[in-house]
Amino acid sequence: MSNWLNELNVGALLESGILLIGQLVLAFIAFYVARAIGRKVITQTFAKMKDQRNISAGRSHTLEKLTKNILSYVLGFILVTFIAEMFGLSPGALIAGAGVVGLAIGFGAQGLVSDVVTGFFLLLEKQVDVGDYVTIAGLDGVVEEVGLRTTQVRGFDGTLSFIPNRNITDVHNHSRGNMRALVDVSVPFEDDMDTTIKLIQEACHDLGEVKEFIKEGPDVLGVEDLTSSLVTIRVIAKTENMHQWTVERRIRQAIKQAMEKKGQLDEAESTNDEE
Repeated sequence: MSNWLNELNVGALLESGILLIGQLVLAFIAFYVARAIGRKVITQTFAKMKDQRNISAGRSHTLEKLTKNILSYVLGFILVTFIAEMFGLSPGALIAGAGVVGLAIGFGAQGLVSDVVTGFFLLLEKQVDVGDYVTIAGLDGVVEEVGLRTTQVRGFDGTLSFIPNRNITDVHNHSRGNMRALVDVSVPFEDDMDTTIKLIQEACHDLGEVKEFIKEGPDVLGVEDLTSSLVTIRVIAKTENMHQWTVERRIRQAIKQAMEKKGQLDEAESTNDEE
């Protein structure tokens, strides 16, 4: 035992250990620096492409995120290869081993292949872009990221859903054109319809700050439904996508204010008549 300790060169081991740790630290620093520089270059490149080639902001953001992910994968593979060489492992042998293992599990990875193929065609056919309001896999929300394996959708309640691309069989994109704002107004059955419709139409002409979001209308279609005590009048407008709810709320507010004003005028006229 003592002979073995004597033969052991503690200084050499310590030196080798320090050298190895230094190389690991430098490798990780190089990885993070290269990734930061690469991400910055990618961001600047897509910013120029968006201006020069007239690419939409959503499309540019989608491709930019995908390119950054690919960069991270490539740099990660290089880092792993470098670390393997530091420990005396042959990268060629690792790749060959990975190929054998990949072949062994390939039959069970059909879902992953389906994810990648579906994600490729989602991007190629421009079905969705980052920022689009969509309905996919039974979920409504705004697309935050489109990848080759998963698509991330943020619901309106704040939930972020990670959807495997193979589960996306139908895509309903609500951001590829103008949207409809629809408001139904219920008024008493006894009210004069011509007067009420005229009042609602006039109220819709004064919508203030939301006018910039309106592409067409608002227009009063007329009576939509009848009950024994109420008449429902429908109003529609065409708006920029993602602004239909804002316009609907403003239309309701304007109609309510107009009806309140009319009620006050009628009350004042009634008081004058009594006098």
